[in-house]
Amino acid sequence: MRLDVVTIFPEYLDPLNVSLVGKARARGQLMVHVHDLRTWTCDRHHTVDDTPYGGGPGMVMKTEPWGDALDSVLADGYETGSHEPALIVPTPSGRPFTQELAVELSERPWLIFTPARYEGIDRRVIDEYATRMPVYEVSIGDYVLAGGEAAVLVITEAVARLLPGVLGNAESHRDDSFAPGAMANLLEGPVYTKPPEWRGRGIPDVLLSGHHGKIARWRRDEALRRTTANRPDLIERCDPKAFDKKDREMLSILGWEPDPEGEPYGRFWRRTRGVEE
Repeated sequence: MRLDVVTIFPEYLDPLNVSLVGKARARGQLMVHVHDLRTWTCDRHHTVDDTPYGGGPGMVMKTEPWGDALDSVLADGYETGSHEPALIVPTPSGRPFTQELAVELSERPWLIFTPARYEGIDRRVIDEYATRMPVYEVSIGDYVLAGGEAAVLVITEAVARLLPGVLGNAESHRDDSFAPGAMANLLEGPVYTKPPEWRGRGIPDVLLSGHHGKIARWRRDEALRRTTANRPDLIERCDPKAFDKKDREMLSILGWEPDPEGEPYGRFWRRTRGVEE
C-alpha cells in the first residue's frame, strides 16, 4: 500500500516511523510519502490560507497550493506504478471512522491524506478531486482538533495493522473491539498476563482452568458486560441473530430484552428496569 500525506507540518507525521507502521515501512509493506504543502506556494511568505468569502472568523486554506500539490502527488504515484488512488479528508464534519471503514480502506492500494488547518480547505479542491478518485471525508470523533494530522496517524495505524503480514499473528485482530464476526461488534473484554498475582490482585480462575469452552464463554460474557457499560448503543443495534442462548441469558441478567418496536429504526434491544448490572 502507498500512503501520501500533504501537510504544513511534516514533522507531525514522524510517529509513522515507529512501532508497527515503522516496521511495515521498513519491510516494504507500506510506502509512506510526507509532503510539505508550502513547497507549492509562490510567495515569499509561503502563504497557504486566506480570509473566507462571506466573512466570518478564521482562515481558509487556498485552492492553488492544494491543487498543485495533489497534481504533483498523483503524477509521481502514477509514474512509479501506483494506481487507484483514494483521497482521505480528515474533518469533524465527515463520516465516522469505524473498524468497518478501516477494513475498507485497508483493501485500497493507495491513500492520499489532506489534513487541513484553520477552518479547512476551500471546498472546490475536494469537489475537483472527487471527479478523479473516490473521496472519503472522515471524522475520528465528535470533537475539533487544531488540525488533521492527528487523525491521519489514527487512521493510518488502524488501517496498517490490517494489512497482510503487518501483525506477527494474522489472527491478532480477529477479536478486536468492533471486529466483525464472532464478537458481534462488541467491545473486547479485559485481558491478563503473568504473574498470576500482583499487589494482592489475582486473575479470574477460569483463565487458569485450561477449559477452552469455559474460557471462550467467560470472554464473551465479559465483552457483553463491557459493551453494556461503555457502549450500550452497540447492544441496541446488534442483530438478535448474532446472539446464542447463553448470550441472551447474559443480556437478560444485564438488563436487556428484545425491542420489537425499535426494529424498524435499527434498534433491536432495549434496557429493562429493575435489573441490577
